[in-house]
Amino acid sequence: MGSKSPDRRKAKEIINELLVDVFNHILSIEQQHLRSRGVNLSMNEVHVLEAIDKSDEATMSNVAKKLRVTVGTLTTAVNRLYEKGYCTRYSQTGDKRKVFLRLTDQAREVLDVHDKFHEEMIDAVIEDLELDDNTVLIDSLEKLSAYFKQKY
Repeated sequence: MGSKSPDRRKAKEIINELLVDVFNHILSIEQQHLRSRGVNLSMNEVHVLEAIDKSDEATMSNVAKKLRVTVGTLTTAVNRLYEKGYCTRYSQTGDKRKVFLRLTDQAREVLDVHDKFHEEMIDAVIEDLELDDNTVLIDSLEKLSAYFKQKY
């Protein structure tokens, strides 16, 4: 006879373990990959660089919003990145309150390594899982992403 499907509580425990496990593995592997390529930044710092890069208008407030952190929290990270030579800050004439961020060439090199890691990771996942049709996986991940965006 076939095995019983897990009850709701057991299913929730399994889903929680899987999500946490996947999240932690990705961060750990990503950190190792960056270190092996000579990048000595924390994952948080790399993600700040990525948010600056992907912001339409890279102001402190826009980047903080993209990262879902306060401007004060972002200021701490940006100060470290500035000291390490990964970004610059500037204001446009007339409004000193609006601070813009700009990545340096050094930061762009880090993002190239970061992007390549993500590309290789996705290629490996698709290949290793032997997904002929990615529709179900994409559908599920889109729903999961939409849920987290809406809920949190």
